[in-house]
Amino acid sequence: MNNYVIFTDSSCDLSEEMLKSRGVYSNSLSFRFDDSEKEYSNNEMPIKAFYDKMREGSVAKTAAVNSESFAIEFEKLLKEGKDILYIGFSSGLSTTYNSARLAAEQLKGSYPERKIITVDTLAASAGIALLLDMVIEKKNSGATIEEAAEYAENMKLKICHWFTVEDLVYLKRGGRVSPTAAFFGNMLGIKPVLHVDNEGHLINVLKVRGRKVSVATLADKYGELCDDEGNKKVYISHADCLAEAEELSNIIKEKYGAKTGLITNVGTVIGAHSGPGTIALFFVGKER
Repeated sequence: MNNYVIFTDSSCDLSEEMLKSRGVYSNSLSFRFDDSEKEYSNNEMPIKAFYDKMREGSVAKTAAVNSESFAIEFEKLLKEGKDILYIGFSSGLSTTYNSARLAAEQLKGSYPERKIITVDTLAASAGIALLLDMVIEKKNSGATIEEAAEYAENMKLKICHWFTVEDLVYLKRGGRVSPTAAFFGNMLGIKPVLHVDNEGHLINVLKVRGRKVSVATLADKYGELCDDEGNKKVYISHADCLAEAEELSNIIKEKYGAKTGLITNVGTVIGAHSGPGTIALFFVGKER
């Protein structure tokens, strides 16, 4: 019996409407700005207003979802007789996945007849969205919850994440680059190209000169790593720089014949750490 739901969190950077259309349930991470005590859920503030505020110098602080919040939402579904497959934010970047795992463990005693399976995607942003859509297809084809979970586990380390940022100050705040490197890098137009590794951590891979080169380098990584036996579908997320995201999509289509399945915003929680102007590319590769 295929009586289970897929659950995720807002780090997948799919809007509430997108999640609803997919039949996916979710819980939201949150953020607040350093000049205010008001806490916002991930999608509560218009995305452009969020990035404009960051451009003006405000610093956004983020918070993971706690286990109590997951337990409340999970229990609603368990009471309806549904099993749950949670596909969540990388444990290498947030404690959110661990909160979901703890909530699942806590509820097993009260609902021994129900199943809650949690998958640590070791992914972020539209990388999670890409894996989610693949698992949804598997579910719709008739896969059991165990089969869908196994598929997610088998595929997650093939979801490639490559991205670049516009301003190094945000990576400096997160300890990804030194203050000196950020200062001189911005002055010289140096742009880092980063990826998410097999442990779910952000890794600075290389540096290039200029924005156009950094965007083109993302496309080159698709050509280098994509799985030719896959569906040649890519997902792109961007932090208030849609035109450049569309340019990246066009480059990949022209050079490799790959179709962009989704262009979405880098949400507020991810964007708080990468900053406005971030562009990220996700695709199925032979390996990350």
